[in-house]
Amino acid sequence: MSSRLYRWLALFFLIGLSLVFLYPDGDQQDAGYHFLFARWAWSEPAYFISVWSRPLFTLLYSLPAQVGYPTTKIFTLLISLATAWQTFCIARDLGIARAELAVPLLLLQPAFFLLFSGTLTEPLFALLFVVALRLDYHQKKSAAACVVSLLILVRPEGFFVCVVWAARLLFNGDGNESWLVRVRSVAILGIGIASWWLCTLVVSGDPLWLVHNWPSDWQPFSQTRTGGPFWWYVAILPLIVGPFFLPQFVRGLIDIFRARVLVAGLYSFLAIYLVHAIMYVRGWFGDAGYPRYLVCVAPITALATLSGWNRFALLQRRVVTGVVLTAAFLVCLFYVDGYLFTRDSRAVDEVAATLPPGAMGFQRLVFSQSYMCIRLGCEPPHWLPMTSERARNLELLRSSPPETMVFWDSDVGPKWYGLSAEDFAGLGFRKVLSRSFVLDGRFFSLPWKRHGGLRLQEMHVFYK
Repeated sequence: MSSRLYRWLALFFLIGLSLVFLYPDGDQQDAGYHFLFARWAWSEPAYFISVWSRPLFTLLYSLPAQVGYPTTKIFTLLISLATAWQTFCIARDLGIARAELAVPLLLLQPAFFLLFSGTLTEPLFALLFVVALRLDYHQKKSAAACVVSLLILVRPEGFFVCVVWAARLLFNGDGNESWLVRVRSVAILGIGIASWWLCTLVVSGDPLWLVHNWPSDWQPFSQTRTGGPFWWYVAILPLIVGPFFLPQFVRGLIDIFRARVLVAGLYSFLAIYLVHAIMYVRGWFGDAGYPRYLVCVAPITALATLSGWNRFALLQRRVVTGVVLTAAFLVCLFYVDGYLFTRDSRAVDEVAATLPPGAMGFQRLVFSQSYMCIRLGCEPPHWLPMTSERARNLELLRSSPPETMVFWDSDVGPKWYGLSAEDFAGLGFRKVLSRSFVLDGRFFSLPWKRHGGLRLQEMHVFYK
C-alpha cells in the first residue's frame, strides 16, 4: 500500500511541477496579489495583519516568496501533497479500503487541481482542516481545537468551522465532562483571532484595526452584486467533486453521515456549503460563487468519494479504475488549460521582453493585472494603487508624478477599474506600445469565446 501511495504522490508532484511552469500565473489575479503581499510583508508589516492578505498564509509564504513566484507556487504544491497524504492517513485510520486512492480523489477534484500549483489560500486551509480532523479523531481535542482556531487566519470560512467545532465541543462531548471543562475547550478556539488582534495592536497601535482594515466590498448585509440561485453550488458539483465521482460522493456522504464518524468535519463541510450558497444568493461579502471555496473542505469530499467508490464493484477493477482516473485527469487538465485568464501571462511576458530599455526606469507603476507587477519586479513604493471607482482613478492618474508607467490590458483593466487604454492617452500619457493577442490553450483550442476557447487580448504600455 505504501508503495502505491508514494507513486501517487510522486506522479502528482511531477504533474504539479509541470503546471507551475506551463502556466506562469494563476487562474485569477488574486493569486498574484497574495504572492506580492507575502514577498513584501517584511518591508511592509501591515501585510502580515491585513484582512485581505490573510495573516497566517502571508507569514508562511513570506519565506518562499523571497525566492520568486515559481518557488512560491511549488510551496503550494507541497502543501497540497501534504493535504493528500493526511487525507490518506485519516482514510487508513477509519479503515476505508484502498486508502491510497484518497490522493487522486482529492487532487483530481477540478477545483483543487486548479489551485494546487498556484498561490491562493484554500489549499493551506484544507491542510490545517484535515490535520485538525486527524487530531480530533485520535482524541487530541485540545490540539485539534488549537489548529481549528488558526483557520480564520487563512480564510474567513475559518469562523464558521470554529462555530461548528464549538457546538460539537459544547453539546456532543463526553457526558462526564463538566460545563466548565467544555467552555474551557471552546475557549481554545479563540486563540487564533486573539493572536491576530494582539498582533494588529502591536503593529498598528489601533485596537480597531480589523474593523478599519475591512475590505470595502465585503459588506455583510447589503447586496453589492447580483447573486445567483440557491442551487448554484449543486449545479457546479462536477467542478467541486469531479464529474466522474458524483455517484460515489453522494453514496459516501450518506455512509459517513450514518456511521457518525468525522462529525465535526462533515458538519463543517455542510456549513461552508450552505453559507456560501446563501451569501451567493444575497450577494453578501462579494461572494462570487467560485467552486474553489469548497476546496477548503476538500478532504471530506475525497473521503466521501473514496467510501462511495468502494461500494461500486465495477470500480474495484484495476482497468476500470485506471480509465476513470485518466478521464478525470483530462477533465482537470481541460479545466486549467481552458481558463482564459491564465493565458494573459504569456502576453505580459512577451510585452515585458520587448519593452525599450528606457521604459523600465519608472518611479510609479500602474498595472491592471498583478502579474504585470511581478514580471517587472516592482516594489510597494512603486505601486500606484487603483480602486473600483473610475473618478477616483482618474484623479490619481492626473496627479501622478513624472516617470509613471502604465501597463494595462483590455479586459481586467476596464472591468475592475473602469479605465480603458483611451483614458490614459487623454491624461497626457505617451503610448510606448500596444499589442493585440489571440491566445489559445497549451493543449486545447476550441472555436468559441467561452471556457477553452480563444482569448482575445490587448496589452498597452504608457509612460508619463
